[in-house]
Amino acid sequence: MIPIAEPLLAWYTRHGRHDLPWRQTRDPYRLWLAEIMLQQTRVESVKPYYTRFLQALPDWRALAAAPQDQVLALWSGLGYYTRARNAQRAAQVVMAGFAGHFPDTLEKAVTLPGVGRSTAAAVLASAFGHRQAILDANARRVLIRSHAIAADPKATATQQWLWTLASALTPEDAHGYNQAIQDLGALICTPRQPHCPDCPLASRCKAHAEGRSHALPVTVHSPPKPQRRAFFLLAADMEGRILLEKRPDSGIWGGLWCLPQAAPDSGELSNLCNDTLPPLEDTPAIRQFLQEAWSRRLRLDLRLTALGEEQRHVFTHFQLRFRCAHARVLGSTVADSAATLRWYRPADALAQGLPTPIRRILRNLGGGR
Repeated sequence: MIPIAEPLLAWYTRHGRHDLPWRQTRDPYRLWLAEIMLQQTRVESVKPYYTRFLQALPDWRALAAAPQDQVLALWSGLGYYTRARNAQRAAQVVMAGFAGHFPDTLEKAVTLPGVGRSTAAAVLASAFGHRQAILDANARRVLIRSHAIAADPKATATQQWLWTLASALTPEDAHGYNQAIQDLGALICTPRQPHCPDCPLASRCKAHAEGRSHALPVTVHSPPKPQRRAFFLLAADMEGRILLEKRPDSGIWGGLWCLPQAAPDSGELSNLCNDTLPPLEDTPAIRQFLQEAWSRRLRLDLRLTALGEEQRHVFTHFQLRFRCAHARVLGSTVADSAATLRWYRPADALAQGLPTPIRRILRNLGGGR
């Protein structure tokens, strides 16, 4: 076991990212929110969302009581929307079960929706001064390289060893150490091009000594991402409003407002679409099917006018290939009794919680109509 705390903390004092907004506070709510937003998301992407979110929902009570649409609108574009739904549920648990205070033990903190061991530890160390080790992606990479761990980093046994290592190496000043190891991983011990000459741990790093810094962590190749396909409906009524549909709370884009969708990978539409994936076709039969199917389901008199070019959006576990069908709505429209369908002016639509590709479509409304 290689001691790393002393040189790491000295480096952090001089070179750490002390100006990050969530490092200006010891408030558990603000620290927790930052940890949730930073999961699988870059720091620079999080900064504006963090500021806007706190301006609108500054504490547990405000987040717990907010309409879900407001929470998702504030999160829109940050991705991984389960985090937003879990964040609101966690705030509600804090208010109902912990009297409006973040739980002060690891065992209680990890019971909050969306809060794992590393997230809970980071908040407890920074908000309450607890000696708690973290193991986010940056810290994990530093430990793997400094100790030349050549095992699959996702394997259960490797994870257990890394937690043991992290716990043993974390000093009493866990708050400063946790931030230091995160910054070292983000700025120096980077995934693809580690800057070993600038690293305060270079003299005691086993991977560096063995010339294996670029080879660790071990890359476990995943199979190619499966592809899914979809058509989205951009329908405009006589007043220029567009139709959005609220997605179910569970699943991809849960709770967000989206353009009505038709998936050609199952059902009757699959018979009209080429089974060899590229590209999604534009044929009279497909247009006719989409027009009739959406007209029936949405109870609208639709006239499809164009099918936009195929676009792609990459998720963690699959790739979505889609085209946008542009349509005019003729005659009167029917309100949706379940309130899952709503008409919006384009500017108002962009203020809702929207998936990133749908937001992109709406920002380019003029091209397909």
